[in-house]
Amino acid sequence: MPLNRPALSLGNGPRGVQDARRWVVTAIREIGRDELVECAEMAVSEVVTNALLHGEQPIQVRVRGTREHPRVEVRDGSTEPPTLPAPASGLGAFGGEAGDDGDLDFDLDALDEALLTFGRGLSIVARASDAWGAEIEADGKIVWFSPAAEFSDDAGSEGQITGEVGDATGEQPVDPVKVRLLDVPVKDYVFFHNHFRELRREVRLLAMAHEADYPLAKDLSDVFHRLGRPLTLDSVREKVDRASRAGHATTDLEVVLGRAEAQGVGRLVELLALTDAFAREEKMLALARTPRQVEFQTWILGELLHQADGDEPHAWVEQSPVEQSRRTSVS
Repeated sequence: MPLNRPALSLGNGPRGVQDARRWVVTAIREIGRDELVECAEMAVSEVVTNALLHGEQPIQVRVRGTREHPRVEVRDGSTEPPTLPAPASGLGAFGGEAGDDGDLDFDLDALDEALLTFGRGLSIVARASDAWGAEIEADGKIVWFSPAAEFSDDAGSEGQITGEVGDATGEQPVDPVKVRLLDVPVKDYVFFHNHFRELRREVRLLAMAHEADYPLAKDLSDVFHRLGRPLTLDSVREKVDRASRAGHATTDLEVVLGRAEAQGVGRLVELLALTDAFAREEKMLALARTPRQVEFQTWILGELLHQADGDEPHAWVEQSPVEQSRRTSVS
């Protein structure tokens, strides 16, 4: 069963750590994974502390993934990547240390004081999780971890930083093609943009944290990133946002991508259909698309493919309510 509880927004100051810890412990216990509570509590305290000390508001915490593979995420408004811990980093100021038998003599009250005072790096997260990392986005970052059942007595899992900020890739498309998208419905495009980026991030995290359980996740992630990037550039979304603020129902867009990328879009259409099937089986967090969303996305991706082959652009044609109702009932 996918987990998608509404996020908890955190204020500034020490209370944010305490609120986040209590909220995550409750969420983990509610799904019957009590064996993960201690590590989840330790790791979220560290991540939230770093966000409060070094990040920017808004700061939110949420639990995602599935009951089998829960994942804690802390979002803040800074795009500055976290500093990965050095190998064999010890607990130091956290008020606990490993004994000869590897057990941790751990004092949560002492941890609170140390966290709020020093705001150490992420060595605690590495030792308290099976996998963890940071996803950098245009408007901030998400530091995530999959809590472990036991606190590691060595360096723990290796963190991974992924994502990209804005449009700056430093690369020009090979054999570029300019695609004109005419009369794009603003609301449909906003949904597509948000749904696609969320879907891309989800399969990327599955590939990093649980590749053995989701063997297709890495291939999906690679294809989503390569073929979907031109449509989710911030410059494209910004033009759509301007049209929305001006009260326009539709807008025209121009997308530049490599001809090979455009000609590979057919594969992306197939993969989106596959993720719909996974969503209906509750194997993914993303919701399956509605018939209208499928039709719109098939049109916009089809324009990339057809114009790359030399066809003239064809504007989006709005269906009548009767046609929409008939299509929905058939689906």
